[in-house]
Amino acid sequence: MVKLIASDIDGTLVPDGSDKINPEIFDVIRKLKSQGIYFAAASGRQWKSIEKLFYPVKDEIFFIAENGAYVGARGRALFTFPMKREEIREIVRDVRKIPDCDLMLSGRDRLYTESKNQTFIDYLVLGYHNEVQQLEDLEQVEDTIIKAAIYHRGYQAFEVAGSVMVPKWGERLKVVSAGREWLDMMEPEVNKGAALKEIQESLGILPEETMAFGDNLNDMELLAQAKYSYAIGNARQEVKEAANYITDTNVNDGVLKVLRTLVVQAEK
Repeated sequence: MVKLIASDIDGTLVPDGSDKINPEIFDVIRKLKSQGIYFAAASGRQWKSIEKLFYPVKDEIFFIAENGAYVGARGRALFTFPMKREEIREIVRDVRKIPDCDLMLSGRDRLYTESKNQTFIDYLVLGYHNEVQQLEDLEQVEDTIIKAAIYHRGYQAFEVAGSVMVPKWGERLKVVSAGREWLDMMEPEVNKGAALKEIQESLGILPEETMAFGDNLNDMELLAQAKYSYAIGNARQEVKEAANYITDTNVNDGVLKVLRTLVVQAEK
């Protein structure tokens, strides 16, 4: 019996960067919870962005934010995994040398950037609904940072930024594609699957009682932590090969279709 569901957001529940979600998901989450089934929204997004997207049920779900660097519920952090300050300064200097890239640093409650690219800022604020603070020099940020995210304006983050950052940082940090435009960097033990495991252990729920959905490489560990692992129809081929099941695409409500069936089964 499924007792816990975890779903990626961008590319899985909604198109990348969208602030629109099928409102039926809120009713489904409430029905599942009434049947003893928990829901966790898992994303590279800031937790406040997830909260705004899931506002009608924000106090009824878990948040796996910043690719697993933040786990929380009801506006309260349960686990965070900070990066080292010297790593952050070096990453800032490295990204400044990569063409057509902007850097975003994630504190627990807000994002920081030194970018002057207004299109990028609008994307963060108006698309993702993030709390963003612009600084003159990211090397001087004083907040505790839990994730660094590199945005490539030509939607080739892994090819362009990854070719520089993976060889240098791949053995020291978790460096992973989070979509065509994003390359995320966290402490090596951080991923959505490890965050899901924390929730499972706190609730006494097994992977055999867990369902998960994803579409990209930063979802691989999430899917590995669930027996009922689903790749979305628009997922990368590597994700489809790793998942135990495949559902419809995000624009065709692939996740919702599976959850509707689960609600009906639980009601029997």
